[in-house]
Amino acid sequence: DCLFCKMVSGDIKPDLLHADEHLLVIRDINPQAPFHALVIPREHIATLNDLQPEHAELVGRMYLAAAAVAQAQGHASDGYRTVMNCNRLAGQTVFHIHLHVLAGRAMHWPPG
Repeated sequence: DCLFCKMVSGDIKPDLLHADEHLLVIRDINPQAPFHALVIPREHIATLNDLQPEHAELVGRMYLAAAAVAQAQGHASDGYRTVMNCNRLAGQTVFHIHLHVLAGRAMHWPPG
């Protein structure tokens, strides 16, 4: 019943920026910046709390994909923000880990 698992399986067709054997990178349907992508692992892992030591390489791949998509979209030199939310109070709405890549505007601190 997971939205991102439906995208991974092909049941839902997202606005795909990149796909490989480990990850999907899609445009967010509710962008919070001029450029807003999500890096989604193909493996269903509900929250950051569910990560295990064997997921270390996968998480590294997620950040490498974020850097690559920022570069490909022309945002690497100006800057971009990556965010992973964990559980409801932090803003997680889809319980399948994903990395937000936001760019195209000034980011403020603290993020709110």
